[in-house]
Amino acid sequence: MLLAILIFATALAVIASERVNRTKVALVGAMLVVLTQTIDQEHAIEAIDWETIGLLAGMMLIVRVTEPTGVYTFLAIRAGQLARGRPFAVVMSLALATAVLSAFLDNLTTVLLMVPITFLLADALDIDPIPLILIEIIASNIGGTATLIGDPPNILIAGATGLSFSEFVVNLAPIAIVAFVVVTGMLYLFFRKRLRIAPEARERVLELDARRSIEDAAELKRTLPVLVLTIFVFFIHSPLGIEPATVALAGATIMLLLTRQTVEEALRGIEWPTLFFFVGLFVMVGALEETGAIKEVADAIGEVTNGDRTAELLGITWVSAIGSGVVDNIPFTATMIPVVDQLQGADGGDDAYWWALSLGACFGGNLTLIAAAANVAAAGMAERAGRPIGFMTFLKVGVPATIVSMVLATGYIALRYL
Repeated sequence: MLLAILIFATALAVIASERVNRTKVALVGAMLVVLTQTIDQEHAIEAIDWETIGLLAGMMLIVRVTEPTGVYTFLAIRAGQLARGRPFAVVMSLALATAVLSAFLDNLTTVLLMVPITFLLADALDIDPIPLILIEIIASNIGGTATLIGDPPNILIAGATGLSFSEFVVNLAPIAIVAFVVVTGMLYLFFRKRLRIAPEARERVLELDARRSIEDAAELKRTLPVLVLTIFVFFIHSPLGIEPATVALAGATIMLLLTRQTVEEALRGIEWPTLFFFVGLFVMVGALEETGAIKEVADAIGEVTNGDRTAELLGITWVSAIGSGVVDNIPFTATMIPVVDQLQGADGGDDAYWWALSLGACFGGNLTLIAAAANVAAAGMAERAGRPIGFMTFLKVGVPATIVSMVLATGYIALRYL
């Protein structure tokens, strides 16, 4: 256990220093936990979340195949024109679209769709895209909190408890909406000096003919229906019994059959460093799970709270937020589920415990760059575009956003469940 913690903590520190590429650090860490038998090879492979890897790869292929058509440039220009080139309107429209889509698709898929549009819009308005990307990441994790399918921790909780879609919406959507408004407004004020749009840039965007940005109409006619169908199936994948990764990979496969691009050209669009970073991270976290390090933290809640319901609910919320921020909210939630089930007591009828876990894990996904899959994916796309988001850069935004949203969540739990 100590070795697993040491390797993970060292990797986290090196990633935070930003002196070594984070993918290299994650792969070295994964190699060390396997070679030292901290986790055996079979469990290391099982620790990798292939659902996340498949979803990422599929959506990256879809974006790559459709990008040369000019459809994302078209959407970016139209977004800028609808916002009339006003900074606040641009921020709120992008953040709101991200939050709503995250609630009904999932935050990872939404980020993969929104980031290319945001880079093109920022380029058209001649502003720094990084503040917009950071605001979208935060909005995606908050928006994903509102529904059963929006964020992986909620999917895990629903699978373990049988709680319905409507129960998630009724209990989590109100605080997600409040947190979105407060945090997005705060981030706009924080970044407003970097989001000033020159009058000439605003006029230039308003005068653009968005339709002229379509560079390959024939290719667009072949691929756009597949993109639209893929997004539609994301909305109904749960009733169909199909996993999001299957939807993304199926859509990507159909596009490869229809596009004029070669397979080699399409595959060059995959963010391989991001995928391998996830592989390394999952293996290191798997070692923490295998050795019981995460469970030790979770079990400590029960000992400290000593059966007091108020202390347990607030303890679950804050420990989940911090733990998810350090480790990654998917494995931390999976580890916390049996602990929360035990804390509920024999009757197991107090659903407030599950809402506390969800709020902590989902809002905690904004704490660090590695806390949620959406964060890492967005950072990978930004790095590929030549505008990397550093660990410390994200931390300066993620920490205050998480603290504010968690304070709101604490007040919400106190008012509604205590």
